[in-house]
Parts: sequence; structure tokens; C-alpha cells
Amino acid sequence: MDINQKEHFLYNEYLPELRKINYNTVPAWGKLSFQGMVEHMSDAFGNASGKIHLPLVTTEDKLEQYKTFAVSDRPFKENTVNALMSTEPPPLRHTSITEALLELEMEIAYFKQYFSDNPLKTNLNPFFGVMNYEEWIHLLFKHAWHHLRQFGVINHPYNQV
Repeated sequence: MDINQKEHFLYNEYLPELRKINYNTVPAWGKLSFQGMVEHMSDAFGNASGKIHLPLVTTEDKLEQYKTFAVSDRPFKENTVNALMSTEPPPLRHTSITEALLELEMEIAYFKQYFSDNPLKTNLNPFFGVMNYEEWIHLLFKHAWHHLRQFGVINHPYNQV
């Protein structure tokens, strides 16, 4: 799948896919609730657009290998451990899933505008190092599909990552 298809999915199809999911769905793996996952994805977009700054946790000798994975079409494994997250889910930030989805919608729009205004900008991902716009699109697409699959979305033409 090319970068334009991934970009189109993130900007036009991702939120509608999320809104189709029953918000009480128990995840196939992991400890995040549906709302917790949506808030987690808001943070991922916030990191991509430079709003959220996180320290690099990957050692220099692993960065190239990790970034190669980030921009590949190989999916994240189920139960992939995020070294920056506790073993227990963080408290929810919002009082409703509607508010959480609105925050994610705003973070996606901000990300899109941020890179439209700053196309050569790069930002640090704590696991994959400094990333440019195209690298962020690949990673965010992979991350989005990881969590869509976690909540049962499997019958979609883009579900190849």
C-alpha cells in the first residue's frame, strides 16, 4: 500500500471506522478499553505533530532496525509492549467516548495542518527516532490498524498492515 492510500485512510476513513465499533467491545488483547485506546491514539498523533515530547528510549545501535520496521508493512504483534506505558492502563482523560473521539479528530486535523505548514519538519518518536511526515504516516497507519484489529475490525481492504 502506498503513502497516498495510507494518508487517505488516516484523514478520511479512520474515524468513521472507529465510530462503527461498539464502544463496549472487549479488546482481543491488551488492557486498554476502547476509550483508552482512542486517547492513546490521540497521544500518538500529538507526538507526531510535536505537541507531545517524549524521550528516546531506543539505543542508537537499534534505531535503524526499528525505523525500518516502523515504515514497513509488517504489523505490530499483538500485545506489543510499550516501554513508556505502565502495565495498568492510565486513567481516562475524558468523561465520554464522544469527547475522546473529538480529541482524536482534532489531533488528526492538527497533525495534517502542522505538516502542511511545515512539510520538512521532523519530530522525535521515542522508539523509532527522528521521523519526517511520510515516516509518521507509515507509522500512524500501522498503529491505527493495530488497534482497529485489537477491537475486531478485520474486514476492510486496508487491513493488510
